[in-house]
Amino acid sequence: MAQQRVVVLTGAGISAESGVRTFRDGDGLWEEHRLEDVATPQAWINDPVLVWRFYQARRRQLIEVEPNPAHEALATFADKREHITLITQNVDDLHERAGNTNTIHMHGRLKTLRCEQSGRNEVRMAESDLADDFVVCQCCATPQRLRPDIVWFGEMPMQMEEIYAAVEQADLFIVVGSSGHVYPAAGLVNVAHQAGAKTVLVNLEAPLNADAFDEVHLGKAGELLPGLLEALN
Repeated sequence: MAQQRVVVLTGAGISAESGVRTFRDGDGLWEEHRLEDVATPQAWINDPVLVWRFYQARRRQLIEVEPNPAHEALATFADKREHITLITQNVDDLHERAGNTNTIHMHGRLKTLRCEQSGRNEVRMAESDLADDFVVCQCCATPQRLRPDIVWFGEMPMQMEEIYAAVEQADLFIVVGSSGHVYPAAGLVNVAHQAGAKTVLVNLEAPLNADAFDEVHLGKAGELLPGLLEALN
């Protein structure tokens, strides 16, 4: 079993159990903002102050949340596996804080900021980096404004070649806490099926693409995942 090539994809549901606000509330708003106003390149052009302060609030929240049993179970599972790829749609650092050292963040990370000129990112989580004022880079001769190191709607997710390569070679594909709304992440289960992988879903509710999975386990990831992963080892 340890020789199996395993790919795990996590979404907002796993972090929601740690108190991280989920992507969208039931009314379609994201923390009381329309997506178009805070999560697109055009929003950054139109009102960078609003976008910056929105993400700075989310970055400050990182300090207040902790990994939950689902994050910890995945870290333990990965320690016992020779071939595992952990991909997350989440922009928090809870997987890393639970002990996963090699997580692919396809939608970017909150703890890093990106230089608008060079494209380089920097870990910027000092108290002075978390205020509502803009932060400038350390990579340019004339420091440039930093933007959130986040993949906005209309931008290409990160490390997609690496992600597709891993899923196309998978024997087992596990999705935890993903709504099945956001592509290309929601389509990875179909790639896994084409590769002949067994597909397993753990989610609080049945997502849009639930029928695409071989196994579906509904409930809290923190309660279900530790036992499911233990049975696989």
